[in-house]
Amino acid sequence: MSRIGKKPIPIPQGVTVTVMPDNTVIVKGPKGELKRQFHPEMKIIVEDGVARVERPSDSRQHRAFHGLTRALLANMVEGVSKGFTKELEIIGVGYRAEVQGSNLVLNVGYSHPVVMEPPEGITFKAERTPAGTTVITVSGIDKELVGEVAARIRRVRPPEPYHGKGIRYRGEFVRQKAGKAGRK
Repeated sequence: MSRIGKKPIPIPQGVTVTVMPDNTVIVKGPKGELKRQFHPEMKIIVEDGVARVERPSDSRQHRAFHGLTRALLANMVEGVSKGFTKELEIIGVGYRAEVQGSNLVLNVGYSHPVVMEPPEGITFKAERTPAGTTVITVSGIDKELVGEVAARIRRVRPPEPYHGKGIRYRGEFVRQKAGKAGRK
């Protein structure tokens, strides 16, 4: 039995989970609405404020879909009730970010600023810390989309291993290399 798959998902107050006949699940909550179609053989049961996922057999593929379906459904419930955020830091002399309207404008050492438009449901926030770094916060209700947008921002200027300059996730460790002078 899948340990993740058999764990019930508590549905918080103010969140409704609707399962359609084609295994499409609609989750509505205070922050918004998410909709996703799951594998047709997975059975999603909603009763007494708890959602459960059941599988038809113990085959390898059904066991994999069991845990996946439960994890995706739990993320949808958490997203519409609390939301998700990812934080990135910009480290480097002259590197900065600012929010203009809803767009994020990055000045990270290129000859031009990089403008990133948020997809629907994603918001950006950029703040300067007392330590001199800029922190970018990406937030939304879809965990997958928040992670993808944060990865795209990081891809603009990934941290380099010699000086550590670039965009990194908050708390990410970047291993420093010794330069030419460090080798002897």
